[in-house]
Amino acid sequence: MMVRRGVVVLALALWALACGGGVPDHDSEDTGTTAAVEELEAAAGGRVLGDPAPVSGGQLRVLVYHDMEGLSGQDDWRTFDFGHSSFYQSGRRLLTDDVNAVIDGLFAGGADIVHVVDAHGSGNPEPDILLDELDSRAEMVFRDAPFRPYVDLTEAGAYDAVAVVGMHAKTGAGGFASHTYTLGMDINMNDMSITETELIGYSWGRVDVPIIFASGDDKLRANLETMPWLEYVEVKQATSASTADLRPVQEVHVEMRAAAQRALENRDQARTMRLSVPITATLRAFPPASLSPLDGVPGIDYEDGRVSFEAVDFQDAYDGVIALIRVGTTAYPDVLIETLQGLPDGPHLLSLYEQSLMMRWLDHESGRWAPAAPQQQPSGRRYHGAR
Repeated sequence: MMVRRGVVVLALALWALACGGGVPDHDSEDTGTTAAVEELEAAAGGRVLGDPAPVSGGQLRVLVYHDMEGLSGQDDWRTFDFGHSSFYQSGRRLLTDDVNAVIDGLFAGGADIVHVVDAHGSGNPEPDILLDELDSRAEMVFRDAPFRPYVDLTEAGAYDAVAVVGMHAKTGAGGFASHTYTLGMDINMNDMSITETELIGYSWGRVDVPIIFASGDDKLRANLETMPWLEYVEVKQATSASTADLRPVQEVHVEMRAAAQRALENRDQARTMRLSVPITATLRAFPPASLSPLDGVPGIDYEDGRVSFEAVDFQDAYDGVIALIRVGTTAYPDVLIETLQGLPDGPHLLSLYEQSLMMRWLDHESGRWAPAAPQQQPSGRRYHGAR
């Protein structure tokens, strides 16, 4: 777990003293949760907690985000990777069952509308969830053009609460497949290293919509001490980034249903989260990523593998961080080169690559090659979020 500094460390210490640490389970007393929230409100200078917007339109609407690394019954990373077909298919089953358990609880808690959005991005051109087995009372979010699920769905009046399922801890937390957004990235906002769950919370906090429920491993539970109002279901205990001790799946599903129901019934006690502006945003890269190519570039604040900048609001901060992530991922091919060097025909393949690289330059310089025009999105295609 990355060390939080300054007032956030103080806030978490106060929460630990008040309630014994961790996100409260179903036995936690409301008074303890309320006290913890009050401590966080008083201490956390980098963010502002608020009340949820009133339910409007006479219908209680919930958006469920799902990731795929924090599933019950899952202790093999190949289950969330589209490239490992047989393992991935079992992961889709685990995902669908977890999401359906939460959906059932949300409807029991009074939901009128439940939508589900894919926030994983396995590489599957279709949704990761098994659509024909998704609870028929819920709907998958589709759009006619590609969209970014963390920020492009955020709209006042669209939903009244958000739940997140199958989530993972942040980079450096020691959780099962722990990362933030993608491999080797640590996102920091206003001196707070944050998880993807918090990223979603800050996005929806812009329109006063709270996250009320989350599920994942024990390391994510610890990360989310910043959100003591959450109903959290711990599905497994991480023993490394690629191994975990599992809880009985049916036991987890029973707990998910009950926790999701309580979460919605107690929605008004949840808190929304906004980042104080201007926002100091920082991205730090760890292997296999690297931001070192930016070292020495005028105007870039680079130090110790991290780049920082000031943003006027959350959208500005988010867009800047994503742009830096694109730079950081340019180091990924280093692993490909190392892999090829270890293969019997690796030197030959690398030689072909170097020749192709040289010819691409010469052909472009000579006017014999030009980049292909951007392809138009095919008509009639539906997009489901992360891809």
